[in-house]
Amino acid sequence: MLPPVDLRPPFNISRTSHLRLNVADLAESRKFYTTVLGLVVSDEDESTVYLRGLAEACHHSLVLEKSSDGGTARRIGFRVFFDEDLDEAYRYFRDRGLPAEWVEMPHQGRTLHVSDPIGTPLELCATMSTRPRLHINFEQYQGAHAQRLDHFQLLVPDVYELCAFYSGLGFRNSEYLEHGDELIGAFMYRKGTCLDLAMVPGDGPSLHHFAYTVSESHDIFTACDFAGILGYGDGVERGPGRHGPGGMLFSYLRDPDGHRVEVFNSHYQTIDIETEPVRWDATSVSTNARWGLPALEKWYFEASAFVDVPLKSPATPPSPMTLEKFLSSPQPR
Repeated sequence: MLPPVDLRPPFNISRTSHLRLNVADLAESRKFYTTVLGLVVSDEDESTVYLRGLAEACHHSLVLEKSSDGGTARRIGFRVFFDEDLDEAYRYFRDRGLPAEWVEMPHQGRTLHVSDPIGTPLELCATMSTRPRLHINFEQYQGAHAQRLDHFQLLVPDVYELCAFYSGLGFRNSEYLEHGDELIGAFMYRKGTCLDLAMVPGDGPSLHHFAYTVSESHDIFTACDFAGILGYGDGVERGPGRHGPGGMLFSYLRDPDGHRVEVFNSHYQTIDIETEPVRWDATSVSTNARWGLPALEKWYFEASAFVDVPLKSPATPPSPMTLEKFLSSPQPR
């Protein structure tokens, strides 16, 4: 069911690092991420805001760029371990006919822009300038006290195809979803917890969500409370709830441009090589959530498109159990 993993990949991606989003109103988006999630501003100017979580020492994990294309995503970023990994990555992508070019990016060392086989725009760097961690500066806490960026989830036209590509780069699966003999969800990691990159079927490549960790379960409710207090209550899209895969408590919120961000509170360790990925049967309701109602249809199908990247649909359109379907179906008494 799962493609083989290269445990000695050609270059060493170490973790999810950062992402770049286009936003229509920079001040409004800044307000959302600082007062609802509790991210802190590292730097800003008239067109860009650089944000990080309280436990993050590196300069940024989220970059907001003012644009008339608000609501679109620019790139997702991964760190590589050594600077020479960037040279290996450049050769790897070029040898496979995939885009790869060197760019200059503020607050980062040498940076490489590449695209995976379905066109997902990636940004690789080995170093970044740093700022003091603020995780024990409790007097500066706001909102949900988001600690660090953890993972991305993509909608993709063929989960197995993309899972095979990232398996060749050393990504391992902590858990996966299958339906019959079809792989319909891959939860992949590099950093030794259960997730850096998730992929599920949909029109893609597109960014379904990105996720920040919080320290306590009540911080998830705090995010929802602050969203309601500050006028973003309609953007609390799903949860709080508990996932089946991963088992984390979660809530999903939409920012002022419709980008979806998750806050969640736990992970387990996956460093040891003998740990086997957990299989989930997609016909089981527990793959959706341990408890609570199914998600709205838009949660499954809406995502942030990447700028100038064409979308491709899956050969078989997904048909999840949505809240709308659940409420319209006969319920046992």
